[in-house]
Amino acid sequence: MNHTRRALLASAMLLGAGFAVGPAAAQQNDRSFSQNELVSSGHQFFGNVSRGLALTIEEAVRRWGEPNGYVLGQEASGAFVGGLRYGEGTLFTRNAGDRKVYWQGPSVGFDFGGEGARTMMLVYNLPSVRALYQRFAGVDGSVYFVGGFGFTALAAEGVTIVPIRTGVGWRLGVNLGYLKFTPEATWNPF
Repeated sequence: MNHTRRALLASAMLLGAGFAVGPAAAQQNDRSFSQNELVSSGHQFFGNVSRGLALTIEEAVRRWGEPNGYVLGQEASGAFVGGLRYGEGTLFTRNAGDRKVYWQGPSVGFDFGGEGARTMMLVYNLPSVRALYQRFAGVDGSVYFVGGFGFTALAAEGVTIVPIRTGVGWRLGVNLGYLKFTPEATWNPF
């Protein structure tokens, strides 16, 4: 009986922990974007990489739930141990409309090469557009030989951004860095 009670208590705790950190914890209501909406928008934006995009969005939604915003844009980056990334796009939200945004940021790590990419960034727990204008830190890994596809996650003050990139170029490595979002273009990555 004592073992049964312990097993039930452990199961209840694990189940509760799963609900606290799983997709149910993400904001999912009429202000969020469904997986089908994201895939449809991504198909129009990315074009022929649709299958990889759908699988990547499916994995992101499984991990973090439905986002309450997303960005579609383009970026360029290069690195030789230290690197820089610059991009611009449009932030789409249900409650604040569409806004032009820019991002830039430095990185450092075992990272070499350059790339140009089309980017879709899923934005989670964004309380207002102003909350986007800050630095989002994270670890990024890239493997591009002519073309490539991948995603990572960046976080700051409860807001999570998941950039999904498809690009061309040659890039290999892992780096630590951040993206700084701004309402206007700037060359200053810091």
